[in-house]
Amino acid sequence: MSQFVLLGRRRFAPFFWTQALGAFNDSAFRNAMVMLAAFQMGLPTSQVSLYTNLAPALFILPYFLFSATAGQLAEKFEKTRIIRYVKLFEIAAMVLAAYGFHAHNLPLLLLVLFLMGVHSTVFGPIKYAILPQALKSTELVGGNGLVEMGTQLAILIGMVIGNMLMQMVGIGPYLSAALTIGVAVVGYFASRSIPPAPATAPELKFNWNPVSETVRVLGITRSDRAVFNAVLGISWFWFFGTVLVAQLPNYTKLNLGGDASVQTLVLTLFSLGTGIGSLLCEKMSGKRVEIGLVPLGAFGLTAFGVDLFFARHGAAPLQGLTWWSFLQAAGSWRIVLDLTLIGVFAGFYVVPLFAFVQARTPRERLSRVIAGNNILNALLIVLASAFGLGLSLIGFSAPQIFLAAALLNVLVAVYIFTLVPEFLMRFITWVLVNTLYRIRVDGMQQIPEEGPALLVCNHVSFMDPLILMANLRRPARFVMYYKIFNIPLLKFVFRTAKAIPIAGQKEDPAVLQQAYDAVDAALADGELVCIFPEGGLTRDGAVAPFRPGIERILARRQVPVVAMALRGLWGSIWSRRDSMMHRARLPRRFRARVELVVDAPRLPGQSDAQLLEARVRELRGDFA
Repeated sequence: MSQFVLLGRRRFAPFFWTQALGAFNDSAFRNAMVMLAAFQMGLPTSQVSLYTNLAPALFILPYFLFSATAGQLAEKFEKTRIIRYVKLFEIAAMVLAAYGFHAHNLPLLLLVLFLMGVHSTVFGPIKYAILPQALKSTELVGGNGLVEMGTQLAILIGMVIGNMLMQMVGIGPYLSAALTIGVAVVGYFASRSIPPAPATAPELKFNWNPVSETVRVLGITRSDRAVFNAVLGISWFWFFGTVLVAQLPNYTKLNLGGDASVQTLVLTLFSLGTGIGSLLCEKMSGKRVEIGLVPLGAFGLTAFGVDLFFARHGAAPLQGLTWWSFLQAAGSWRIVLDLTLIGVFAGFYVVPLFAFVQARTPRERLSRVIAGNNILNALLIVLASAFGLGLSLIGFSAPQIFLAAALLNVLVAVYIFTLVPEFLMRFITWVLVNTLYRIRVDGMQQIPEEGPALLVCNHVSFMDPLILMANLRRPARFVMYYKIFNIPLLKFVFRTAKAIPIAGQKEDPAVLQQAYDAVDAALADGELVCIFPEGGLTRDGAVAPFRPGIERILARRQVPVVAMALRGLWGSIWSRRDSMMHRARLPRRFRARVELVVDAPRLPGQSDAQLLEARVRELRGDFA
């Protein structure tokens, strides 16, 4: 099922249009206000500069002041009701803005901008916390991709229309006022169709002190290291994007030689690229939360950021180009490609991070973690502005600032992936498995979304743990033969995935006992554990008899058991078919079709080795 089907579902579509219309109005109002100050009021350059620099600060200030409070609201109360109040607040703010446009009252419009910042601050924790309540786990990546795409396009369209309407002599302020009020009203009516989203922590004791609550929210955000580093990654995305977008006006004029239409084209390319990358995440991840895409996104941001510098780092040979004449100029298509692909890889980078935070954070804390994320985002946006301004003051050109941000991205990525090697491990797994195989999965939804479970699977090749690791929607602890665990390069992947090495009783009884103890501890902690009960790779393609170790595990701790079967791996370079037939281990089926079939979970106490062996044989069938 395509993610676009969600746009026809009531549990997603009204929310999608509500948030998209809100993003549009934010952008349209801000750009209309800037155009009014810069071109309609005849103000001196110093005053225009003051207002245009003050505007972003006023919009972002509420994120520091009220994010923690907004996170509490989203946890304690029903979310749909809060959304409707927020949309009514937006209507009131836009009515106030209408008078400001009419009277050319910039202080009042700056106040409205602050109010719109409050609007976005309160809506932010709800925006991402409501998705896991409305969507299935298989829809989370696709839903986040649609939200990110809708937000990017809404901001872009709002910017274009806000600029265009305010430039209409005489009637611009009235058209801008009518547009923003109208969109706010439509957004409110869209919000009335959003299904209820119950409070996730109704017993939460409300703290009205924004300072102490901010400290507490940041502490909650930091409590899970993997989630916190995902939040840092999201904040870095805002830093990188802010640096890039802030330099585009000078870059367009000085390095591209373009007019305002080229500026619009450049923003369009970046926004469309981000939207395309966001939508591709679902396809590339197989509808699961695949953080292996994050290192790929980080690599693309650096590669095409560096290439953007080399594509045009000097002054433009021609000035005053329109968007069409720019596209016809020599070297322009390389710049077009770089800007678009920076956006695409930004989508690969940020969408899995948001989905990861949503999937890994308990529902009763998610809104406050998103609030903490918003606080850090705001901080990084401020730092990005200071970074760009500082480099400009010491003489850096826009392309040089792009290059500095792209190279700094390498250091930040290495830092994050070193702290949480799971990101890099998932990337290696994702690349290996998707390069070598085309995998079809049937029944993945059968695996419990929470709580302990024992997964049992046939063992055909050395790649089996990686294939399962790349396709399971929950992290699992794999029990594997210690010699496979110690294979160079893959040892990093297995150790990072907290695999459990095991040996035979005659080989090393101490390692065997440690393995059983580790399996029991993992199940006691509510984790998934995956074992290959045959005790080794199949030597003839058939499912070998299951060893009694599985019963020893279940005797210590009764948990649900899920049978699985891999199909299509016998005869691959990583199976034992070649060694059986004394043939060289050479690949003959690049991108081979492989299937993973998952059975319904069996209740605790209803499984034994013989029954599970028979079920895995049935699932495997004749497709070895």
